[in-house]
Amino acid sequence: MTSASTKYGDINGNSILEASEQLKIASTQTLYYVILISHIFLSLVVIPMVLFTYKFAWEGDFVKHKKWTRFAFPIWLYVAITGVVVFFMISPYYA
Repeated sequence: MTSASTKYGDINGNSILEASEQLKIASTQTLYYVILISHIFLSLVVIPMVLFTYKFAWEGDFVKHKKWTRFAFPIWLYVAITGVVVFFMISPYYA
């Protein structure tokens, strides 16, 4: 929010993805957007799941806690890893 947006593949930093830049990233652009969109969607999904998982553990209901953890942990791990992957994929294009 405090900085200008960065386009994936914008090598010269002019906020316009030119044809030459598009050719250089053509093989990774789809992969980047699939990872980014799944990361954003699952990050929204995992927040309530983690909160409920924590709530059940806090209340001592470990049967429910274990059931929720089976789903919440893999999603949380995916979100954590893809956040780093997305950062490293976009970081060469920061102005």
